[in-house]
Amino acid sequence: MSRSGKSDDRLRVAALRNNAPTAFDIRPDEHKRAALADSLGLLALRKLRLAGEIRPEGRGSWRLVAELGATVTQPCVVTLDPVTTRIDESVERLWRPDDQIATPAEGSEIETPEDDADPLPDVIDLGAVLQEALTLALPLYPHSEGAAEAAAALAEEAAPEAEEARPNPFAALSSLRDKLAGDTDDGENGA
Repeated sequence: MSRSGKSDDRLRVAALRNNAPTAFDIRPDEHKRAALADSLGLLALRKLRLAGEIRPEGRGSWRLVAELGATVTQPCVVTLDPVTTRIDESVERLWRPDDQIATPAEGSEIETPEDDADPLPDVIDLGAVLQEALTLALPLYPHSEGAAEAAAALAEEAAPEAEEARPNPFAALSSLRDKLAGDTDDGENGA
């Protein structure tokens, strides 16, 4: 079963074959990419693809193994210039029936299993898997080529004055004390 460019990216678990993997290849059209880019705060999302398969994995569990490919453009966190990044990530998800997912009793400690499994839904939404995987793969702080220079210039501009140029507040208090002490001495000696 291959899905390419179709609007239905949802697979009913009951319809999956228990003895063979189910292949998929999702490539959202321009409108879906634009909507996704807008929701993620991207300037552009030129290419987007999630391709792989969902395989049965014993006792009613299902594992998704796929490759995510995307070309995203984000604003630089320093200059706001566009920064284009190519993303190529492996994606893996595991779904298990509720009775196979260990839930700790209140106050007890349990070990976390090696596989981080989610409860098995009636329908696996491949579009949601794609969006989540893309969100997690996005660079958190994209920088343009001129970002380092711009950041250095901003830091220099915001830096406090050199120590020598700043007046010492204790020196100012000391001179005030001396002045007040001098005024007091003059008043006492003159009486």
